[in-house]
Amino acid sequence: MLEGYRIEGRRAAEIAASVERAVGSGELEPGQLLPPMRELAVELGVNANTVASAYRILRERGVIETSGRRGSRVRAKPATTGRDHVRMDVPAGVRDVASGNPDPALLPSLAKVFAAAGEQGDREPVLYGDALVEPELERIARADLDADGVPDGPLTVASGSLDAIERVLAAHLKPGDTVAVEDPGWGSLLDLVPALGLRTAPVGVDDEGPLPEDVRQALEAGARALIVTDRAQNPTGAAVTATRARALRAVLRDHPEILLVEDDHGHGIVDLPLHPLAGITRHWAFVRSVAKAYGPDLRLAVLTGDTTTVDRVSGRHRLGPGWVSRLIQRAVVRLWSDEALDTRAVAETYRTRRDLLIDALAQRGVEAHGRTGLNVWIPVPDETTAVAALLHAGWAVAPGARFRMSAPPGIRVTVATLAPEEVNLLADAIARALGPSPTRSYV
Repeated sequence: MLEGYRIEGRRAAEIAASVERAVGSGELEPGQLLPPMRELAVELGVNANTVASAYRILRERGVIETSGRRGSRVRAKPATTGRDHVRMDVPAGVRDVASGNPDPALLPSLAKVFAAAGEQGDREPVLYGDALVEPELERIARADLDADGVPDGPLTVASGSLDAIERVLAAHLKPGDTVAVEDPGWGSLLDLVPALGLRTAPVGVDDEGPLPEDVRQALEAGARALIVTDRAQNPTGAAVTATRARALRAVLRDHPEILLVEDDHGHGIVDLPLHPLAGITRHWAFVRSVAKAYGPDLRLAVLTGDTTTVDRVSGRHRLGPGWVSRLIQRAVVRLWSDEALDTRAVAETYRTRRDLLIDALAQRGVEAHGRTGLNVWIPVPDETTAVAALLHAGWAVAPGARFRMSAPPGIRVTVATLAPEEVNLLADAIARALGPSPTRSYV
């Protein structure tokens, strides 16, 4: 079963470490099945409960996953495995609609803004001990947050949304704590949480955001944090509506002690209003990245929250990298001040591309979701069959296993660069790959 690798150890921690070392070295590959717990217990000469504890440690650390009678296997993207190791290569001649990247043609030019930021740096060099946040960036970001109804709070910056979320979780939680996360949800986040030694509690999602009853159950079961994507949820495109926000706030009022983290993933590429939840709980954080609208290489996210949370994040940041480059911050200020991007036009372009594909699929009897953002989520009966059939037809899509825990199967299609003349071709290929099937729900 393990093709020659022998798991070792007498205690749960030793057994778990043995498996994790093998995953990290590549001796155990993503998707590889592990021995049944009783079988491994006999082989190691230990109690079955010891192996069960080891497997539980590995699940919590994001190394393995368990699917009932189908047993335990190394996760498709374990926390100890480099991202490139499991990246799907797109063969030559195959159209890539799997990447999740924005359309490069819709990103603003960076040459002039970085030249201007460099000139400012020559005049006003940033030195050790200077402020973490560029004053003008703070002013503009705070004004935008105020306009969108995000509660007032101190502001800092991080190297992207995932960096900000990691720092917020580390500021409040300890290994073994549970975090309620959207399912299906952002694959990198689903890997990050167990990599921090935290447990995940899946929360269902529909087009209007997280399901309130699922959130309530997760919090009542002891989850200490909740992460919500306000707009352009990855992979489903969900956006929290006013009605859903009221329902979620009602749930949060009964749990004021939990940590709420909001990721406005669609900022700058979405034309639907924001309905923030922040302010209901004692500790909260609200994150906005510039990556999707202005370019993935601009590793900058704005973070606001309650005073304690932001102080802890800022203090820990100073002990590590110190600050996010003020050169990048000043370039972003130029992008914002010069209105280098017509965000309404960008949002409309992405909306048109999503709607064209969703409508074409509906005409062929295929259910699809994508209210906002760059992607369309399509429930499927079997991901492996669908992905393989589409690849054979010349289309590379992302398998839903990257984005889900207990949610039903699906595939993600990135429409960011999808041309109108490609829509019917892709819709035909998807319909053929799925075949006749009843309408399904991904919730």
